[in-house]
This record gives sequence, C-alpha cells and structure tokens, in this order.
Amino acid sequence: QLQLVESGGGSVQPGGSLRLSCAEASGHTLDYYAIGWFRQAPGKEREAVSCISRGGDSTNFANSVQGRFFISKENGKKTVSLKMNSLKPEDTAVYYCALHVGGTCFSLENIYNYWGQGTQVTVSS
Repeated sequence: QLQLVESGGGSVQPGGSLRLSCAEASGHTLDYYAIGWFRQAPGKEREAVSCISRGGDSTNFANSVQGRFFISKENGKKTVSLKMNSLKPEDTAVYYCALHVGGTCFSLENIYNYWGQGTQVTVSS
C-alpha cells in the first residue's frame, strides 16, 4: 500500500510562485510510476493539471497552466515537484497528487490508484 503526502501549499499574491511536493510516506521511490497533479476549486469538479510518466520521459500540462507550471521528479526520484509560477486567482484550489502504477500519464482521475489528501493553494491580493 502506498501513501502519498503533498506539501508546499499556501497563500500567495497574483504573479507569485509556489512549489508543491508529492512524496510517498515511507520514502518509496516514485520513479516507477506516473504521478499526476489534479486540483479542485470550490464548486467545481476536480481537473487534471499536470503529469509526469515513469522515468520522467514524458510530461503534460493542462492548457490553463502550460508555460507557467513545471513538473519534475527530484530527490533521487522520491519526490515529484510542481513548480507553479505567475499564479492567478483562478489557480486557487486544493491540489492533489495521484499515482498510476502503470506508469503512463492520463487525465482521467479514475485511472490513478493512490491519492494524497491534498494541499490548499490560495492566490489572492
């Protein structure tokens, strides 16, 4: 059983940056899996934000964050970071990381096998 833990959320002004991290609670490597980031804003459905495949060979991003958000596997592939730049009020949401054991990125959340509890990101002046 894998347990994902997100960190790095917080409050920031528009135009600011945050780095979210996702790690497995027991220190298990994430390199064998695809890791996706999703977000859910108040009153809205959860949506896919970004994903990095097994080995980090492939990444993808939602159109709304393309060029502003960057995803990478770090810390000996034990952490997946989502660097969020030029943040906008519409980026405000609870952000979740999710793991797909198959290693391929998908935007469909029901493909993912394990989920973190989420971390709040608030962008406001």
